[in-house]
This record gives sequence, structure tokens and C-alpha cells, in this order.
Amino acid sequence: MAEQETKPKIFSECLFTFIPCKELTEGLINELSQSIEKYGGKVLPAKRGRSVPLREVTHIIANSIDFPQYTEATSMMIPVVKSKWISASLAKGRQAQIRPFTPDPRMIFSEVVLSCADIPPTDKEAIIGATMAMGGMDSDNVTKLTTHICALSMDHPKCQLAVQKRLKCKIVLPHWFDDCFKLGKRIDEGPYLLPDPEYLRANPEDAIKIPSSQHLEGATSAQPDYLPSPSADFAGARPTLTVFDGVKVMLSADLSIRDRLIEIIRGLIKSGGGEMVDDVEACDWFICQYRDGPQYIHASQSGKTVGNLSWLYYVITHNDWTSPLKRLLHYPVPRDGIPGFKGLKITVSNYGGEARIYLENLINATGATYTKTMKCENTHLITARKSGEKSEAAKDWSIKMVNHLWIEESYAKCELQRETEDRYTHFPACTHLGEIIGETFFDEKNLRTLYFPGGPGKLTPLTKRKRKILDKADENSYSEGPAEGVTVGRQRHKDFNVMTDTDAEYAQKTTEAFGVPAPAKRRATTQFTTPAKGRYVRTGKENETPSTVSSASRSAKDKALNRLSVLAPDIALYEKEKKRGLKDGHGLWGGKRAADFIDRENLNRSGSSPAASEEKDGKADKRPVKKARPTLPDVNMRVVLTGFQRWVNDKHREDADRKKLRDLGIAVVLDGQPCDYLVAPHLVRTVKFLRNLSKGATIVSSSWIEQCLDKKQLLDPQDYVLKDEENEQKFGIKLATSVQRARENKGRLLWNIPIYCTNNIKNGPAGYQAIAEANGAIFMIYGTRSGTTIKPTKPEEDEGGPDPVYLLSNTSPEEKKLWKKFETMATNGNMEPRIVAADWLLDVVMNQEVTFDEKYLVTNFFN
Repeated sequence: MAEQETKPKIFSECLFTFIPCKELTEGLINELSQSIEKYGGKVLPAKRGRSVPLREVTHIIANSIDFPQYTEATSMMIPVVKSKWISASLAKGRQAQIRPFTPDPRMIFSEVVLSCADIPPTDKEAIIGATMAMGGMDSDNVTKLTTHICALSMDHPKCQLAVQKRLKCKIVLPHWFDDCFKLGKRIDEGPYLLPDPEYLRANPEDAIKIPSSQHLEGATSAQPDYLPSPSADFAGARPTLTVFDGVKVMLSADLSIRDRLIEIIRGLIKSGGGEMVDDVEACDWFICQYRDGPQYIHASQSGKTVGNLSWLYYVITHNDWTSPLKRLLHYPVPRDGIPGFKGLKITVSNYGGEARIYLENLINATGATYTKTMKCENTHLITARKSGEKSEAAKDWSIKMVNHLWIEESYAKCELQRETEDRYTHFPACTHLGEIIGETFFDEKNLRTLYFPGGPGKLTPLTKRKRKILDKADENSYSEGPAEGVTVGRQRHKDFNVMTDTDAEYAQKTTEAFGVPAPAKRRATTQFTTPAKGRYVRTGKENETPSTVSSASRSAKDKALNRLSVLAPDIALYEKEKKRGLKDGHGLWGGKRAADFIDRENLNRSGSSPAASEEKDGKADKRPVKKARPTLPDVNMRVVLTGFQRWVNDKHREDADRKKLRDLGIAVVLDGQPCDYLVAPHLVRTVKFLRNLSKGATIVSSSWIEQCLDKKQLLDPQDYVLKDEENEQKFGIKLATSVQRARENKGRLLWNIPIYCTNNIKNGPAGYQAIAEANGAIFMIYGTRSGTTIKPTKPEEDEGGPDPVYLLSNTSPEEKKLWKKFETMATNGNMEPRIVAADWLLDVVMNQEVTFDEKYLVTNFFN
């Protein structure tokens, strides 16, 4: 009994309620309830589907914000925290902070307790500041509560301590935080874990397993084809749908569903205690397909739950309420798409399964056109990784390449987002972005502004209350920064009056009662008679992070934030001064240069007379002017040399000749750069020759360069156009004809033709790749471990006949084993396999005309 009395009453004066979900089971709720009651708190039992008496409770324990009364709770500033908040409070011996345990998914580092090891000071401050801004906490020391140690190696004492004590914290590279910051999403730490992080040793081209799309269940389409079966949680027949208890549902006419399906839905709703109505004013849930029409606008303005058929099916399948704003395709779609998307052609790469179906439907919902294959007329490529044949082709064709966050956030914010944003073009090396697909949800303020502004002419008392709740919740949330839209509740106590207490009084009272100061009020509510929009600039304590220690000392979190806030004005001033130009020879941009100038001025004033100063100034004015360097003539022509014998084994002569040519206006450029002339002694099948022939460059004899050097003057290159009848007859071409065809082809001779090459081909695949890609081909290496890179296609699914696909190979035993596998892959994709010698590619490019003869087949060519 004595022990019971000495236990600290951590939760005294607190009344809790729980929101059950998959992660927060009845067993866990009972266990946590016992701990709460043991330490002075009370628990108000809550049942699934029943409303919570918000005016009575002080804390809501929920591992998700997806419950009907969350908005109302935020409007009343009631703290909504994860279940781990209780464990953290018990470990600390006092109530833990609210902010790090908010279930709002926008706080991506919620529950993260970070301790930095061997990180440079500037990087350390940046990581700590950003982590705290996104819901995390900082700890100077490694404790049992530490969840992450940020380190570059395992040599630091903090890392060694964690290993010795077998702490459950994860030791990660700072690159993990950087990638999370850039994406605005929390990705898996696995590839970044020390002591052997995959991030530092993996090849970006290595295959990564496509993760399951856990956030897309039942939300891949806005127009479902059928009513899904009950969730796996319900064995046997479909249970009674308690989610409809007391709910009035209205189905809009724009759903275009058959009468039989309507009757099935009506029966399910009625058996669950609900009712189907035909009046939008009387309904609680309004189900429609499009975001337009008087009924949609009235229901939205009245604060009713508005979703589409896909959302209704999800609720029926899981027998649990979820917000239709949580998943993008659970809300009615815009009839005319999102402004700016019409005319865009978008394709997808590196996403599979439900994620691919989801993106296809999301693209169509924006008003853009989805294409299964990528062509040069495509405008965007949405990819999960910056690798693969589509990604390579997108670079060559100047197609904009983004991740799925671009299309999701454009749809959620109802406007086309700039593709150049860093978060849309960031692809972590060892992470498949499919793991964070489906986490984006709607911005309700944008929906209201664009689709249902204002309000109905006559508001009912219930509608007035709902509108006031929405406005108050918006007022209580952060209006800017990483936590924009997030609301953090405030602790309550019977002695507190949140309406009249000043910020200082409230902070002092909560510190005395709970050991921590509560978040300051966002604004004095007595200043307004109606809810007002949040200001853009906030000052005072509302921007400070509550301390986890007594008010007599400052925590590491406060220090980190203070350091950043103190440095910010200095950084801004430094940038401003650095950009300031010299004005009339007297302007200084600051720093050491300005300090040295002041020191010299002081020294001159104390040690020199005015006359001496004038004499010095006079001498300075007579400073000799530097002689201007001679300028080189403009470049008149750029040339690429191949097979040029004059410079073989003579580097000094080459350098001297290059300078002479540059003085004549001739620039010798590297292969791959734009050029006007290709210089060669005769027809050759080198990589340089064939690549530059493909560009349509004029081919001249090497004697032109030699004559220019010998005569030290620029000669007309047209007088030295290459003529080589012997090799023209040998290769079966006319050089002038090939050059003319190349200029007409414009590098698209082999456009979109897939050409595979074995890894062990003679001379290696690199040269053939350069030649093929210079002519627009899709080039890929094919080996024993190569997977299927041709999509299986039935003949009836293909618009035209089977297209050819080539494999460059020889007749070695190792390569013969690949032939059957390649032929099967091509046949399954409704393509004609052609296994040829590399000479086919060389002859086609040399002739600048796509032809095929069976003599190039490996079975014929090497016999």
C-alpha cells in the first residue's frame, strides 16, 4: 500500500480514450489502460465505430489520424498521440512531449530519437534541426530510448556502446536523413545501416526487389469494376457492416451503376443499421464520380463526407471508416482533369503490380494520356529508379523524368507542379520508390477553393458547427514550414483556463503540473470574434519546441534550433554582402578583405601625412598597364580525326600542330562532340568513323590537315573530300550516298529498334553500343542472368506484325547457350528474333540504310 502511494502520478487529471485499429489491438489497449490507471490516469472505453466524447477526454491514443473525429479533436487542441507516447512517459517519469508522437504522417520522423556521432558540426546541426522539425527528437547521449545513431563508421564510442549494450537503435549513414529530407518521405533504413551499408557498395544499376504497395489496397482505381470480397480479417460470409450504423448514404446519378448493384448496396447498408436516401440535405455520406454538380457542391459545403464508389467499396470490404481524402483515388475525380495536364503523354517505368495500375489510373484522372510504351513524342516518364532502358532513352530524347511524387502531389494540390523540384527528380541509389507510393493525401483547402468555394445560402445548425470545426482546425495547424497543416494538441488541467491564461502563465502552470511546458497558444483567442486565418509570420514561444527537461535548463533540441535561428540572419547578411559589387572602386563585400582594408586605413592615418598619402596615390595611378594577351581567331570549323598517322607516338608534335590548327580557326574536338568534318585517310569501320558518319559530317582526306599545317594557311576542305573507290567497292557502298542518307536520317537510322549484344562478343560491346546509340537504337547487354526485358504480348494484342529484334553474337559455346533463351523471349513478345554477326550493324551504319540478309545470321556468317 505504501508503494502504491509513493508511485508518481504521471497521468493524474488525465482522461484517455483509445481509437482501435490493426496496430492498436484490444489486448494492447487493455495493457496500456492498466499502466495509465496505475499511474493516476483514467481511461474512457471506446468502441469501434462509436463517437468519442471529446469534451471529456484530455488525450486520444491513436496510431493513425484516420478516424472521423480527428478534425474536431484538432479544432479543440486535444492531443492525439501514438501508443508509444505512454511508454515514453513512463520511461521518463513525466509526460513526454506531444509533437514527437503525433500520428500525422507528415511528421516523417515521429518517434525518432537521434544521437549524432562522427558527423561534421555543420552537417550535424542541419540534420538535428531538420529531424526535429519533422517530429523527431535529439539526444546528446545514447540511451535505451535512442532509436537512431547517425554515423560515418562504427569507430565512434557511441556506436561501440550501442553494440556492447545490445541496444535496439539503428546506426545509419547521414545519407539516409538526406534522402528522406529531399523526398519529404521516410524510406527504409536497410541500405544505410552500418557496419556494412549496401548504399556504399551497390551499383545503381543493380536490380532491386519491387516492394509491396501497402498503401494502395482498394485504392488503385476510381471506377471499380466489381464489389470486392470481404477482407481477410473476416472469415466466411460477409459480416454485418456496423460501419453503417446510423449513417444515411446517398448515391449520385453520375455513378452510372446498374439497378441490381444499387439494390445490393442498399441491402448491405440497411443490414448494417444505415439508410439510403435521395436528398443531399438529409444524407451523411454522398457518393459520386465527379467533382461537379449542385449536389456535390452542396454536400461538400455542408461538411458531409464525400467519396466515390471505390471509397464506398473499401469501407464495405473492411467494415471500418476511413477518410476519402486519405487516398487520392477514393475522392471524386475532376471531369476535365487537372489544369495543365491536357496534351501531356506520360509513361511509367520500374513500377509493377498494383502500383503500375494505380499510376495508370491517376494519369488518366489528371487529364493526361497514359502510354504503355515510350516513344519520342512522350512528354514525361514516371520512374521509381533512374535506371533501365526507358530511363536511358528519356535522357537521349529529352523527355522529362520524374518520380511518382510529382503526379501524386499535382493531383492532391489540384495544380501542375514544377518537374524541376528536387523531390520529384531525386532517386536514392538503393531504394525503390514504390515503397512510398500512395502516401500522399489531399489538401482540403485547395479542394474547397477550386471546387466548392463559399457556402450554402442557408446553413443548418449542424452544418454551421461542421464549418466552424474545419475553420478552427485550420487555424490551429501550422501554416508554413515542414510541419505545414499539422496540429499539435495542448495538455489540459483543471486549474488551467486556455481562454484567459497568457502564454507565460499557461507554460508555467503546465511545467509545474507535468514537468514540461505545453506548446504555446497559436494566437490569443480573445482578439477575434470569428475564426481567422493563420498569420504567415509567427513570433514568440509558439515557434519554440517544448523542452523535455525542467525550465531551469535548456535541452539539446532548443540549443540546436537556437543555433540555427541565430545563424540565419548572419548567413543572409553574408550572402547579401558577397553579392554586392564594387562601387566607384570603393565598395567592399566584407569578410577578411574588408577587415584588411580597415586595418590599412588606420595604419595610413597614424603613420603617414596627407602629403605622403597623395604621393602614394600618385604613384599608384602611374602603375603600368598589363599588356593585352593576343586573342585567338574564332573557330570556323570543328573536326574529328580518325586513323591520323602524323601524330603516332609523337605527343610534342601533336600539341604543336593542334595549336597551329587553332590559330587557323580549326578546332580538333573529341569524338562525341559536334563536328563539321571527319578527317580520315580512307574508309574505315572504326567507332569514330561510323559515329560521325551517322551525324552527316563531311568526310575529308587526312591530306587536308597535313597541307594546312605544311602551308600554314587554311585551305578549302571541299577540295579534299575523301575518295576511296577501292574500299567503297569492298564495303559495297557509295560514300557520298551514305553521307547524304545520314543527313536525311538525322541520327534516327535505327530509331527504337532493339539491339541486344552478348557480353563476350569480340572487341567488347562498348564500341557497338556507341555506334548503335548514335543511330537511335535501343541497345542492351544480354547474358546468362538477364531477365525478360521484352513484355510478353499476344499477336492479337499487337497493332502490327512482329517487329525484328537483333542479338549481336558469335559462335562460342557460351554464347550458343543464350540463343534459345533469346528466341523464346522474343517470340513470347510477338517479335522476330534475329541472331546476327556484328558485321550486320557495321554494314547497316556504313550504308546508312536498314537492310537485312540471311548471310548475317550467325549460323551462316561464320560457316
